[in-house]
Amino acid sequence: MDESLQSLLLELENFGASNDSHVTDRPHRMLNITADTGQFLLAIVLSSNARNVLEIGTSNGYSTIWLAYAVGKTGGSVTTLEKSSYKAELARENFRRSGLDRSISLVNEDARGPLSKAPDQSFDLIFLDADRSEYLRLWPELNRALRPGGSLVVDNAISHASELEPFMATLRSDPRFVTTMIPIGNGEFFAVKTV
Repeated sequence: MDESLQSLLLELENFGASNDSHVTDRPHRMLNITADTGQFLLAIVLSSNARNVLEIGTSNGYSTIWLAYAVGKTGGSVTTLEKSSYKAELARENFRRSGLDRSISLVNEDARGPLSKAPDQSFDLIFLDADRSEYLRLWPELNRALRPGGSLVVDNAISHASELEPFMATLRSDPRFVTTMIPIGNGEFFAVKTV
């Protein structure tokens, strides 16, 4: 990763922390992943040679830039869904600044519509970092859109374990999935679809 991209990621990391330390209304908080979670996503993309990545919850694009950098190595692309127009505009500008915007498709909509239109088994990796109360409702479409051998990563699995427990329990009880908890950042629930 070149110095200019590292510098941008650090700037966004600092902006997110500063913003979230004094902004209390959720629609204007960045709620970014941690840098070690970004490294984890990079490693997952590279180790699995993921080319088609879906992110639900763009925020200001910090995590998307990690994913886009990774798929730049695999020849892939990232589709990212963000329902907040405010955050989507911040993200668009950050994608432009990163130089990775050609490999990113930002959809400024609630996830349900775009996800329902995604072809079956179209994604190698899905990263969830959005409204946790929606995950169970999205699950049938997420499962349909994830290819066999594909991975699902869910952020905040330790920091917000009680909110995510029903969703994680659903995946743990599904024989098509192998799951584990990765204790980095805010906790990453990691699931691989076996069939």
